[in-house]
Amino acid sequence: MSTGQGHRVELRNVSRWYGNVVAVNDVSFTLTPGITGLLGPNGAGKTTILHTMAGLLRPSAGEVLVNGEVPAGNPDIYRTIALVPEHEAVQPFLTGLEFVTMCARLQSLANPDDAARRAIALVDLEGAMTRPVSTYSKGMRQRIKIAGALVHDPGVILLDEPFNGMDPRQRLQMIDMMRALARSGCVIVISSHILEELNDLASNVLVMVAGRLAAAGHFREIRRLMTDRPHTFTLRSSNDRALAAALLTDESVFGVELAPHGVIVRTADRGALTRNLARLARDGDIRLLEVRPTDESLESVFSYLVTR
Repeated sequence: MSTGQGHRVELRNVSRWYGNVVAVNDVSFTLTPGITGLLGPNGAGKTTILHTMAGLLRPSAGEVLVNGEVPAGNPDIYRTIALVPEHEAVQPFLTGLEFVTMCARLQSLANPDDAARRAIALVDLEGAMTRPVSTYSKGMRQRIKIAGALVHDPGVILLDEPFNGMDPRQRLQMIDMMRALARSGCVIVISSHILEELNDLASNVLVMVAGRLAAAGHFREIRRLMTDRPHTFTLRSSNDRALAAALLTDESVFGVELAPHGVIVRTADRGALTRNLARLARDGDIRLLEVRPTDESLESVFSYLVTR
């Protein structure tokens, strides 16, 4: 499959709200051919962003343009767009071939059967295409959804958590396919809540937090922002008071608090602290009972990007 042209997606000060709930708040960015990661915790607004780009939702404010046109209510531009939803969207009684052929017919393709077989080959499911989807593994169902979305050779491909259920071999095959599509001129957006999942794919990453665009840039820059941040640990030991005193001598530590449940320590260098902690405990004849990160939830990592 090849589009033969470059595509473009623009969001200009886009907001979307549901009653008093603001799902997306004043988001702007421009996407050109290549693979972009849309990163954020659950509830950050990623799916709403994808649906506005796909034309399924109209923004409450602002403007969405796909190749210069508003996608919502525009059947012609729908033929340029593919959306692979996160949740199950395949009738289980259909075979894989029947499902993808149905997608081709909905796109009014001249030869839906041939188009369906090409799309199924693209996701490496020829051997299972005559089986009912109900017999597929989760990874296979993900791949047949992708085949159905790609059957009309779209130029803008929107994927919501596409690697769920895929084994390593399937994931590598999908990565190779997406890279080839990006080289052909496609705009590909991959939504994920796992930064490392985008490592092999997306050079450009958009970080969403609580409906806002918190950060945007190259994968390596976003990874540095998310790892080079303050970290908090709770420690329990055989002598918390002595451990707290020893930690105050460590250059990687900028805060120590003696609490009823242990020692709370704050560091800007997680690696240095974990390396030095064993030495400090050994030198002070202190037995470590627990070392627990207390701010490592995904939400806290993303929230740091908002407040930095």
